[in-house]
Amino acid sequence: MWPFRTPPSIRRRLTLQLLTGAAVMALVLFFIVFSFARQIGAESQDRILAASATSILDATTVQSGNVSVDIPYSAFTMLDNAVDDRVFYRITQDGEGLTGYDDLPSARQDQGTRPAFDTVTYRGEELRIATLTRRVSVGGTPTQIDVTVGQTRDAQADVLTRILRMTVLLGLGFFAASALLAVLAARSTAASLSRLAGSVSRRGPQDLRPVVAEVPSEMRPLVTSLNSLIARLSAALTRTEDFIAEAAHRVRTPLATVRAHGENTLRRVSKEENRASLREMIRAIDESSRAAGQLLDHAMVSLRADQLELSPVALRPLVEDLVDRLSPVAELKDMDLRLDAEEASEVMGDAILIQNAVRNLMDNAIKYAPSETAIDVTLTREGSNVVLTIRDRGIGFPETGADALTGRFARGDNATGVIGSGLGLTIADEVARAHDGTLTIANTEGGPGACVRLSFPLR
Repeated sequence: MWPFRTPPSIRRRLTLQLLTGAAVMALVLFFIVFSFARQIGAESQDRILAASATSILDATTVQSGNVSVDIPYSAFTMLDNAVDDRVFYRITQDGEGLTGYDDLPSARQDQGTRPAFDTVTYRGEELRIATLTRRVSVGGTPTQIDVTVGQTRDAQADVLTRILRMTVLLGLGFFAASALLAVLAARSTAASLSRLAGSVSRRGPQDLRPVVAEVPSEMRPLVTSLNSLIARLSAALTRTEDFIAEAAHRVRTPLATVRAHGENTLRRVSKEENRASLREMIRAIDESSRAAGQLLDHAMVSLRADQLELSPVALRPLVEDLVDRLSPVAELKDMDLRLDAEEASEVMGDAILIQNAVRNLMDNAIKYAPSETAIDVTLTREGSNVVLTIRDRGIGFPETGADALTGRFARGDNATGVIGSGLGLTIADEVARAHDGTLTIANTEGGPGACVRLSFPLR
């Protein structure tokens, strides 16, 4: 068995990608700034060393055929920018030392008048040196004067350390700002998905309108595909509803015709065994007709309950019409179907579903009640609800397990021998719940029979 894995989050993945990019950019920024600062520091020191060497070289003169060096004070003060740094110099004439540190190395020069720079280790310290050369004439003989100035790099290292700390802080600040922007960007992107999901999840199961949520252009193909799916689903549900209605008509009509022919034949047959067979056939036809009709009714209820066509429904005319249509069926059993309806009451609902529910409840009462009894149908207002109550004098509901009779194909133990499919109460219960109403079943107090109450909230 595979371990449970949390589905990937677009917001989390986008945040991680942006944070990774921000970290890489922060590192690149750190190396660029630090490298640039180190380069600028080195170039600044080289310029100062070159200026110091130039100052010394400019102070070198030829007097009476000898080279005279008068080192200016400014030549070293410009290098005295840190007490920890040490300065070294050396002046040579044609390679022979005139003054300074004799063992101080010189930088190799590639071109004549331009200063040469080098980093050497001198007396155990890292030294940056600059060497400048000039040719002069001594007694008509050309000679080469070399001036080398060196400085330790302690001050520069200290400056670079401070720059390093500032660069680290700058990189961290840049990363923090980038991380904040990444989180905001990921949240903004995920918000579009949340709005789309919210606009769909807030809908009821019957709402098949196209989605019109504002989304970025990248998500429009998703919305278009979703709307296309909704349109196909709506068309499929409409075709299914039409099919169920047509199937109900095509199933019930032939069965009713066969039953009528069976009854006519029963009246003309004299042999008892043939009459018994015909009665069994009529009974089977009734059972098949009722089962097929209720199956189709239940399919219609299940389908329309997910897409209610709400409109004002006047319950009193609807119930009166059903009483008039079912009265002939009740009269065949010498039953009296009585209606007591108060003032007109309207509910918001699907008239077809409500009619199906009420018809199934009345049909159950006629089916299970004995002959020569009365069935009372009352329509009353109770607070903010309108309640339809149907009472019969039949076998009632079992003493235990009555609540389970609203399940599909559930029938009571006391209903043996009575034709039925176990879907009448199921249909009524699903219609009630689809309209935020309730179905209550119980036995009549103080006497035989069942009492069924169907309640709907008033408009």
